[in-house]
Amino acid sequence: MTSHLPIACTLTPDELRRRRDALLPGIIARASRYEWLEDGFRFHFAPADGLVPAIAAMIDAERRCCRFLRFSLTAEPGEGSLTLDVTGPAGTADFLAPWVPAP
Repeated sequence: MTSHLPIACTLTPDELRRRRDALLPGIIARASRYEWLEDGFRFHFAPADGLVPAIAAMIDAERRCCRFLRFSLTAEPGEGSLTLDVTGPAGTADFLAPWVPAP
């Protein structure tokens, strides 16, 4: 259950900088748009080669360093768009907000 996990990343700032493109900030940068959710964000992606494996690898890595996050990936039929919900306990949206580009 995520409610008992601290809302914090276990990576140092240097580790986060070095791995940024493979982690959540790098995936967020590829989103075509986003929506604020009460407990996080929903990111929308146009179909692109290699995007699903990149998102899967990011989820795998983030589950170790930001253990409080919940990920839900939806792929539309065929080669349609992708939607990624990144949510968690109260405070998750505020934690993620610095990585989300201004509208």
